[in-house]
Amino acid sequence: MAFTLAIIGRPNTGKSTLFNRLTGRKLALVDDRPGVTRDRREGDAKLGDLHFKVIDTAGLERAKDGTLEARMHAQTQAAMQTADMILLLTDARAGILPEDKHFAALIRKRPQKIILAANKYESQAGEAGYLEAYELGLGEPIALSAEHGHGMGALYDILRAAIMPPTHSAENEKIETNKAIDEVNETDEANEADDMDKPMRVAILGRPNTGKSTLINYLLGEERLLTGPEAGITRDSIRVLWQPSDESHDINKETKNNNKGVKNNKSAKNAKNNDKVIRCIELWDTAGMRKKAGIREKLEKLSVADGLRAVCFAEVVVLLIDATTPFDKQDIQLADLVEREGRALVIAINKWDLPIEREHVRAIMRDKLETVLSHLKGVPVITLSAKTGQGVAQLMPAIAQQQRVWSRRVSTAQLNKWLAETVAAHPPPTDKGRVVRLRYITQAKTRPPVFVAFSSRAHAVPTNYIRYLTNSLRTYFDLPGVPIRFFIRKNKNPYVKK
Repeated sequence: MAFTLAIIGRPNTGKSTLFNRLTGRKLALVDDRPGVTRDRREGDAKLGDLHFKVIDTAGLERAKDGTLEARMHAQTQAAMQTADMILLLTDARAGILPEDKHFAALIRKRPQKIILAANKYESQAGEAGYLEAYELGLGEPIALSAEHGHGMGALYDILRAAIMPPTHSAENEKIETNKAIDEVNETDEANEADDMDKPMRVAILGRPNTGKSTLINYLLGEERLLTGPEAGITRDSIRVLWQPSDESHDINKETKNNNKGVKNNKSAKNAKNNDKVIRCIELWDTAGMRKKAGIREKLEKLSVADGLRAVCFAEVVVLLIDATTPFDKQDIQLADLVEREGRALVIAINKWDLPIEREHVRAIMRDKLETVLSHLKGVPVITLSAKTGQGVAQLMPAIAQQQRVWSRRVSTAQLNKWLAETVAAHPPPTDKGRVVRLRYITQAKTRPPVFVAFSSRAHAVPTNYIRYLTNSLRTYFDLPGVPIRFFIRKNKNPYVKK
């Protein structure tokens, strides 16, 4: 288990800024207003030669039971429960407030070691607040500036003493060194296997209040993410690692069944590897995305941008749609966004347990998929209830199948056989009386599948004929619901230099 540091404190003390500095990336949203962070966020931190886990938490506030603030406080309590060390961050410019004293008294009783740090100590303006931090009775505070990196050396010394306790003799040091060398050698030998064990990245996307966080909580079996009736609770894109059980979702069985239909050895090998990949899943919860015209505040713009980044790095995107308002215009735009980014897509209709006209919803779904989303023909549609769990077992097999299709490679021989049959059945239109011939096709890449055909008159192939080839290829090679890129390139003339 990696050493874990939880950063806590009242709102707007700079916890997310410190989290971003320790992780070396701008993972957490940062804004001048207090209370930006709501869910707890975990990241891999590095400070000098130290590697550890760090948890960013919501600002500690006194709150009544049942409120959003109380649920945020519970998330912070859960972070402290799992941490090996707690860092209490205060604001050196504002000084010590009653909230700082209240929560310092609470964490003083915890068994973990506590680090006290006074942040925003960039100038003499923070001197008084730094001295006031002694009143909390948690020992000597560290003078920090998370924004500028001041005081990180003092934090390093404390963390190093906790993570890497000193050896008691030269013999112990030699043993530890040899052990480290052995571990490096074992790591080098297992690099290829480690690459195959990388988790599959799945982003949950949708409009506000469609149940994205509720769905992830159901899959995890715990209240990992904040949920509630309020729209727009989620602000950051939160990454959660999940190890699905074969019994509950039977993903591996589904993938093995799908592997039987793979048409060549390379595809079979890729599918076999995918069977290993899906053993661990990296779930990304994203902020609800409204129509662009309705987004005015800077913080919401940052949240949406964070969600779009999650889509860009995902392998499969689950578009969660509210069954009470199915396929709003924004849902269609989000589906188009996923297709443009080249991600595999699964559509999930949530709140299926509510009293709704189900046949009406299904009719709307069929109409939209056949008309405005015809370029994603065959995309799987799952009906479920994230609250009760109804239909959720169908979701993960659908995700596994789409990831497999998204990663499939088709042999060049099969592609050219298909091209000959397809062109013979419906040849491309002539160009100024001259015949347009498609001579050769190959798959350039996977994830998403990209195909390139060659012709001496590539410029003369119309867009509607390329669309015909794409649809035929999708049907012939069973590539439902994933983006397909199809390009026509001009052949090189071997006599151009003669």
